[in-house]
Amino acid sequence: MGAPFARGFAAFTGRVFGPYQAAVVRMGFGLAWLAFLLREWPERRVLYGDRSPWSLDLAGQLLADNGAFTVLTWFGGRFWFELVYHLAVLAAVLVVLGWRTRASGVLFMVTVLSLQNRNVFVGDGGDNVLHVMAVYLVLTRCATVWSLDARRRRAGADRSRGAVAIWVVLGAALTAAQFGGFSGGTLDWVSAARPYPGFAPLLWGLWTVAGLWYAVNRWWPSGEPRAVLDALATMLHNCALLVIATEVVLIYSTAGWYKVQGSRWQDGTALYYPLHLDYFAPWPWLSGLLGAALLPVFVITYGTVAVQVAFPFTLIDRRVKNVLLAVMMAEHAGIAVVLGLPVFSLAMIAADAVFLPTTVLLRAGAGLSALRVRLAASRTGRTLPR
Repeated sequence: MGAPFARGFAAFTGRVFGPYQAAVVRMGFGLAWLAFLLREWPERRVLYGDRSPWSLDLAGQLLADNGAFTVLTWFGGRFWFELVYHLAVLAAVLVVLGWRTRASGVLFMVTVLSLQNRNVFVGDGGDNVLHVMAVYLVLTRCATVWSLDARRRRAGADRSRGAVAIWVVLGAALTAAQFGGFSGGTLDWVSAARPYPGFAPLLWGLWTVAGLWYAVNRWWPSGEPRAVLDALATMLHNCALLVIATEVVLIYSTAGWYKVQGSRWQDGTALYYPLHLDYFAPWPWLSGLLGAALLPVFVITYGTVAVQVAFPFTLIDRRVKNVLLAVMMAEHAGIAVVLGLPVFSLAMIAADAVFLPTTVLLRAGAGLSALRVRLAASRTGRTLPR
């Protein structure tokens, strides 16, 4: 028993599990958040800014009760809101590209939490998934592949000067927020509103570890401290990826079992009603066409419940799991088109990607690379060899 345990522990501390899945999750959540921000850009001030019916005073009272984190309550006025909102857009782009992912991932998390906790009454369900996953994403090594960071590592480019500059700027901003007296209770180390530490330990801990990582790489690049830090980072990544997978399983299992208890899901008419609501009808003709077909509505309603309840149990069989995963992704794509919930659907598809087989992802990546080469050759007028 000792030898298998030792091999398992060595793999857990020395092997980054699911690097391609983590990269797809990173890009998927970045795209979902970016799509939401761009879609709501014309109404951003009404949703989260200085024109919101949910005023800063009301938001502050709620934050004092639930201990949630946001930077939008630090200052009033339009300038601060616009700065945070457009930093959120920038962070989403950087996360999708995988540029300086340790720093951009933290900025992504801060902006997601800040905007969503500013007005908790805005969202379509996908915001809850983004809210949770943005925190876990910081703890993963999601830029190991398919990122600008990975390309820079392969090229052997020196990243130290830019990394130090970003680290100093973020440290100065965190110091000003912590000791400037304007962050309220959002950066408390402990709070009466919650039985757990606040975001100050997390943010200071991430900043300290980033500086320690640079120092070890700079002065002990091949010594024991580097090996220890690398093992700890790998373990943290593997644990975070496992938590993300567990969250997805819990989302589907709880949703499925709650649906089982609903009378509309029991009689097979649950899908019929949203198809006849103008709020969920971006394409009225399509909603009307599907809503008039009672048998497909009945089958989809029961099929949704069956797939969600069964999904946790299919993880023991890879082939069945892959089939149900494809069905659920197709269902979310249908929800995006028929019911007009693209951000929710994209967030769930990104979360589902943690279960995608590596072979499928590698084939998709190879196909996209070949397509990019062909497009580049067509622009230059060259002919690719056969």
